[in-house]
Amino acid sequence: MEKLINVIKEGVNLEGMLKIPEGAQGIVLFAHGSGSSRFSPRNNYVANILNDGGLATLLIDLLSKKEDEIYQTRFDIDLLSERLRLVVEWLEKQTETKHLTIGLFGSSTGAAAALEVAAKLGKKIKAVVSRGGRPDLALPTLHKVLAATLIIVGGEDFGVIELNEQAFERLDCEKKLEIIPTATHLFEEPGCLEEVSKLARGWFKKYLLPLNVSL
Repeated sequence: MEKLINVIKEGVNLEGMLKIPEGAQGIVLFAHGSGSSRFSPRNNYVANILNDGGLATLLIDLLSKKEDEIYQTRFDIDLLSERLRLVVEWLEKQTETKHLTIGLFGSSTGAAAALEVAAKLGKKIKAVVSRGGRPDLALPTLHKVLAATLIIVGGEDFGVIELNEQAFERLDCEKKLEIIPTATHLFEEPGCLEEVSKLARGWFKKYLLPLNVSL
């Protein structure tokens, strides 16, 4: 199943694309980075790999078009995390998704929002993956995260590597840090995004599927 969805909360219409493969038992909600959207070619690539692995996905814009035009709003982690939390609540109420275990995939500032939501919702969020993210922006709440967390960062993403390592140390949950040697911030180098997708799919299948099916 694939369909456009609208999550209307607090007077804001959040638009997204929901894909549910037949037999899916888990869903991954994408939190995009600053200046990005549900049309992000990188996140759509990862989502397609997850779909092929039997996982449902929801790519959704957490900001309205007007809000996204404001530079400061793109970096408002509290706002992004609150919107993400509202979308999680929406998933829990829909007939098609309420039975699915929930994971979060965050990139750039979206990684901080994902981890803040995981910290707030506890065991409701089973797994988190950060791709080239800024989990350090959620530093004060990282110790509360219960979800298994995978941090993926490019080996050539200088400065951001150190910030990810700092955040990794603050996590007190099942966790792993993967550094892809030749990748820069956007993982545009040959084979790098494929490696991200493979790692994310393995992580989500391990922690979202009740029977812990083969990877």
